[in-house]
Amino acid sequence: MIQKVLVKADYLLKWGEELEVISQGELVIEEGFVSYSGPTLQRNNENFTRIIKGENKLVMPGFINTHTHAAMSLFRGYADDMPLQEWLEKRIWPVEAKLKKKDIYWGTLLAICEMIRGGTTCFADMYFHMEEAAKACLESGIRASLSQGLVGMDALQGIASLEEGKKIVRNWHGKGDGRITAMLGPHAPYTCPPDYLRKVAEVADSLQVPIHIHLAETRREVEESVQKYGKRPVELMEQIGLLDRKVLAAHCVHLTQEEIQTMAQKKTAIAHNPGSNLKLGSGLAPLADFLKNGVLVSLGTDSAASNNNLDMLEEVRLAALLSKGLLEDPTLIPAVEALKLATFNGAKALFLEEKVGTLNEGSRADLIMFKLNSSHLHPLHGIPAQLVYAALSSDVEMVMVNGNILLENGDLKTLDEERILFETGKISSRLVNY
Repeated sequence: MIQKVLVKADYLLKWGEELEVISQGELVIEEGFVSYSGPTLQRNNENFTRIIKGENKLVMPGFINTHTHAAMSLFRGYADDMPLQEWLEKRIWPVEAKLKKKDIYWGTLLAICEMIRGGTTCFADMYFHMEEAAKACLESGIRASLSQGLVGMDALQGIASLEEGKKIVRNWHGKGDGRITAMLGPHAPYTCPPDYLRKVAEVADSLQVPIHIHLAETRREVEESVQKYGKRPVELMEQIGLLDRKVLAAHCVHLTQEEIQTMAQKKTAIAHNPGSNLKLGSGLAPLADFLKNGVLVSLGTDSAASNNNLDMLEEVRLAALLSKGLLEDPTLIPAVEALKLATFNGAKALFLEEKVGTLNEGSRADLIMFKLNSSHLHPLHGIPAQLVYAALSSDVEMVMVNGNILLENGDLKTLDEERILFETGKISSRLVNY
């Protein structure tokens, strides 16, 4: 029997050339795809497997988190108020050395619980033992783009991690009815020397997958790159040819105007992580300049160890507000643009624009439903602005990926949250002995 679902709502948001806000809209979903998306129609004698009535509700594309280290949810609150390098070298890397493979599975599930509850339907992850993360994604029903973290400072370590990265691509790319895709994930230019990055680029070409990398996150990273190679990180990546591939570059906080233009010309996607960059004191990426120059920008949370949450709506709000305040211009990053970063642009940044991020006919049914009958959302003078400036992630009432419901009426449908909290509690106690 063909699964045919009708979703009705007071408001439907979908992307075309611009954001379209439809009053009294509906979606028809057949076998995980959107077959109709628009105003409510008069329907007679149509057989639906289920009808979801969204009175006082809004339906829109799910949020796409383009940069995470999901299993680091295990370290939430463990190392706070520290500079990035000290945070990594003195707190995070030593405890990461204690991680077991199965820890990654449970830590990823913990992150997925939080992301689903906040309306995230797809995320890009870079970490270790990604086979375990892939299993968590497969079981949960979420969409994910996975990258094994590659480090090439040591030759043998570099070869081994690249083999792991290739294995993730070969074993998982396209799995879960297309929900799981893969990239190669060289950590950063300061952990992956130029010759190693050239090798990664060659392998990416042979496997026909994109590259996910941290780039120009801190001033120290830029200064050390100049000292060691005579070039800033973006210049170095351009020289070795990395930016001639499909690349998702996380952070990009410290870029010159020339480098911003390079990113636009090379069509390099940026994952902007305002919450993490603020908390780690890394600086603020010049988002308004990125957009003015035509750079493709999406949004990410980074890890719950550095943020400390995976709340995409919070990132949307930060993205909208920071440029306004810093540049003293309230017209910058309007609400519609901020929503676009977290949905439509996220799909493009993960090279999934033909599948998700729009809710147009033919797209995958990755959607979220907000409840609107709360005091903090009343009255509804402007839908995009209310979502960006007033809504809470707890207003998300339903989440659907590939036409399958992952959250409904506040209940997770595919995950045993109580078990996940129990298991991750045990792991955290083992990893961090106060």
